[in-house]
Amino acid sequence: MGKRTPLYDAHAVAGARIVDFGGWDMPLHYGSQLEEHHAVRQHAGMFDVSHMTVVDVDGEGATDFLRRLLANDVARLTVVGKAMYSCMLRPDGGVVDDLIVYFFDRTHYRVVVNAATRDKDLAWINKQSGNFEVTVTERPKTAMIAVQGPQARQLAATVIPQQWRAAALALKPFMALEADDLFIARTGYTGEDGWELIVPADQGASYWQQFVNAGIRPCGLGARDTLRLEAGMNLYGTDMDETTSPLESGLGWTIAWEPDERDFVGRCALTEMRANNERRRFCGLLLEGRGVLRNHLRVVVDGVGEGEITSGGFSPTLERSIALARLPAGDYDRAQVEMRGKLFDVRVVKPPFVRNGVATIEV
Repeated sequence: MGKRTPLYDAHAVAGARIVDFGGWDMPLHYGSQLEEHHAVRQHAGMFDVSHMTVVDVDGEGATDFLRRLLANDVARLTVVGKAMYSCMLRPDGGVVDDLIVYFFDRTHYRVVVNAATRDKDLAWINKQSGNFEVTVTERPKTAMIAVQGPQARQLAATVIPQQWRAAALALKPFMALEADDLFIARTGYTGEDGWELIVPADQGASYWQQFVNAGIRPCGLGARDTLRLEAGMNLYGTDMDETTSPLESGLGWTIAWEPDERDFVGRCALTEMRANNERRRFCGLLLEGRGVLRNHLRVVVDGVGEGEITSGGFSPTLERSIALARLPAGDYDRAQVEMRGKLFDVRVVKPPFVRNGVATIEV
C-alpha cells in the first residue's frame, strides 16, 4: 500500500481505479479517461494533486537563496502573489526538479515541487540553503485540488468563501491569493484556465465534494497526462531529469541569463551548452498515419541522426497521435519513428499542440 492523500477515501467511494504513482495511491480514472479529458477541455474537471510537496521559504535571506537555487530569477517577481516557473539544477546543468515559486514579499515565498521527487528535492534545497539566513518549512498537512477548464473558475467560485470570491475571480494568470487558510493560484498543468487550491488537509474532502456538487468532474492521472502532453508541458523523469538540461528540454525560456553576475547553480555548465550549436532539439511530433507514438521509441532523421520520444500518446482533442521528443540538431520538419520494426512518417512541430481547447498546429 502506498501513501494516501486526504482525498483517498473520496476516490475510493467514487469507484476510481487506483494506481501507484511515485509511491502514492492515486486515481487513474473514474470510468472513462477519454470523457474526463474532454470534460476539462470543454467544461470543467478537477484533479487531486495533494501528493505535490508544498514548501515555504522564509527569512531575510530568502530572495538571495532562491536566486542562487533557481535558474529563473525571483528578483523579477515584484507583485504580491506573482508566480514563476523554474528548474533547480545540478552544477552540471542537469534538472533536479521543475517547480512553481510564489512571491509574497522578499522574505516569504511558497514553492511547490513534484511528488515523486520529494525526498531528494527537500535534501537538495536544505543542502543549498546552508549559507543563507533562511528557513525551509514543508507544509505536509494540506490538500491540493486543481480545477481546470473553461468553466472551472466560475463553478469553483461558488464554493469559495464569499469574502474572497471576487478577489479570487480577479486573479490574473500566474497569480495567487492567500485567503485566510485557503491558497488560490491561477495556475495549472492542462493548457486550460483554472485554479490550483491548497487547503488544510482536514478540509480537503469537504472542498472536493462541494466542487463535485458545483458540477466539476473528478478526473484522474490518465487525463492529466494526455492534457499536459497536448499542452506541450514537460513531465519530470520523462521529458527531463538530472541527465538533461533545460536547453535540451524545451525550457530555455525558464533561464534568466541577466544579470550576468547572478551565479545560480548550473550557470557555468549551461553557458557552455548554450554556445554549442550541436545540442539536441526538443520538439513535438505529429504522426501522419495510424498508430500511437510511445515513450522511448526511436526517431530517425534522414541524413541527420537519431533521437528518442520522451512522451508520446494519443491526443483525444486532435484525434491523432502526438509526442515530445529529443532530436539531433538541425533544420528539418520531417522524421520517421520506428514502431514494430517499421518506420512511420511524422511531422516535426513546435509545441504546444492544444491550448484553451483549440489546436495550435495544423492537423
